[in-house]
Amino acid sequence: MKNFKTRQRRGSSGIVISIILILIIAAFGFLYTSPMFERNMPKIGIKSKIDWNLITPLKVNLSDDSGIKFVRITLSDGKNSIELMKKLYTKIQKNQTIDIKFPKTGFISTKKIFQLHISVTDSSKWNFFSGNTAKKTVTVKIDRRRPELFIINNSYKIIKGGVATVVFKAKDANLKELYIQTNFGKRFYPTPFYKQDYFVSLLAWPVEQKKFRATIVATDDAGNITKVPVRLFYVDKRYRISKISLTDNFLNGKISDLVAEYRPELSKASNIKKFKYVNETLRNINEKIIEKYTTPTEKNMINGFFQKRFYPLRNAEAVASFGDHRFYSYNGKQISEAWHLGIDLASIAGAKIKTQNSGTVVFADQNGIYGNNLIISHGLGLYTLYGHCSNFLVNKGDKVKAGQVIANTGSTGLALGDHLHFGVLVQGIEVRPAEWMDKSWMKTNIFNILKTSKKMINKR
Repeated sequence: MKNFKTRQRRGSSGIVISIILILIIAAFGFLYTSPMFERNMPKIGIKSKIDWNLITPLKVNLSDDSGIKFVRITLSDGKNSIELMKKLYTKIQKNQTIDIKFPKTGFISTKKIFQLHISVTDSSKWNFFSGNTAKKTVTVKIDRRRPELFIINNSYKIIKGGVATVVFKAKDANLKELYIQTNFGKRFYPTPFYKQDYFVSLLAWPVEQKKFRATIVATDDAGNITKVPVRLFYVDKRYRISKISLTDNFLNGKISDLVAEYRPELSKASNIKKFKYVNETLRNINEKIIEKYTTPTEKNMINGFFQKRFYPLRNAEAVASFGDHRFYSYNGKQISEAWHLGIDLASIAGAKIKTQNSGTVVFADQNGIYGNNLIISHGLGLYTLYGHCSNFLVNKGDKVKAGQVIANTGSTGLALGDHLHFGVLVQGIEVRPAEWMDKSWMKTNIFNILKTSKKMINKR
């Protein structure tokens, strides 16, 4: 009986111990899996080495799974230090961006290199409820010198819808961004030219923009900025305004065909709704595709740039002009509008289309209202576009030679008759083909600018 009770007590003790062990394991399991006890260090988003102009605040991005609880930031020159921030957050945040400013008082130093010490603690209950702490030291190099930037040469004028050329020097040991900003939001990106630190770019004034202004902008890693305006004589040009009355034959023909191909669910919609889809929605989609393939420019240094005048269709007659602002009406009511951003050339059906200059085919496909559409890159952000083709004789990626037959004219897309829609683009902007079909204009505004610039660079 005594042995039985002993064994019973031992059994009970074993059960208790087992329960305690289970509870301990469960407690540890809870600690390892509960979000309250997460063990991931806070993330400190800033480079280990940065340049600083002391004006633009340094941005530090902090993040943590359980939330940021405490931040401390100090700045040291190796001898003296100052506390820039010490904050205990009462409202826990998982993401926080901090702007660090150089102290205006209380810290004097002639050093050019500093150490930024950042310490971040999260709200986790790990480490005996003290949380996880991440630390990072950032080496800060002071750089208050703005990039060197000045214009070597540029075109005298630019015509609305046309092109100009600018050659300039931009130099900085830590050059970060270099572009030409316009008043309408477009940025043109220059190409390295002739010698180190020199650049060239074509500029384009969109026909639909009333004014044109361009400013070269250079920034460095420290946040220093230099801006230089491009001085040009601006020539306004009036383009044709056309008022077109739509007929049911047209709407039930080409328009309905394009709707059936690209938006069949609108096949039973009204003629007005069909036309607005083709002329506005589909046109916008097609032009976005063109912009995508015609925006890139050269990144490698070029020594020069020369093109023969473009005239892709021999003995052709111009049947529609560039910049034609078209207003469409139906039953006497205006319903839509569009710009004709190219020139239409017609001769005989299925005429041979030739390129007068070598280049690379960057697009060869169906493109909505443009039908069978070819785009060729000629370098320096210059592209030529060929629309409504009946067929292609080249493929995307092909290198074409001057004088090569690349396609035949047709009436694909939104074309009522056999012709070529010929366009010229500069970094995604449609420009006047007439300028690129004029040998004298090209020489004066492009080639002579580059030739003179090279002479000026050699003298420096």
